[in-house]
Amino acid sequence: MTRKRALSPHVRTVLAVLLDARDAWSHGYELARLADIKSGTLYPLLIRLAAQGYLEAEWQQPTEGGRPPRHVYRLTASGVELARAHPPAQPAMPVRSAREVTP
Repeated sequence: MTRKRALSPHVRTVLAVLLDARDAWSHGYELARLADIKSGTLYPLLIRLAAQGYLEAEWQQPTEGGRPPRHVYRLTASGVELARAHPPAQPAMPVRSAREVTP
């Protein structure tokens, strides 16, 4: 896929978080926390990246009773290439991995 515009710092940060997650699925709340991005910015960004073929998105059924299904995301092969080609410029805070964050 050919990109015509530069990636925003938010996009670069989200791509870095998803790249760090490798093949694991990540849900929006987790991405918002790890990337330190508000949901009003994050979800349109995720929708756009999925529409462009950089993310896979699906509904995941809860593992615990009483919880609603949630939308989860992970990078496609072209998304991995995009993330590697466009790392965050100079993040104000280091990107935290999902393994470092306690629930």
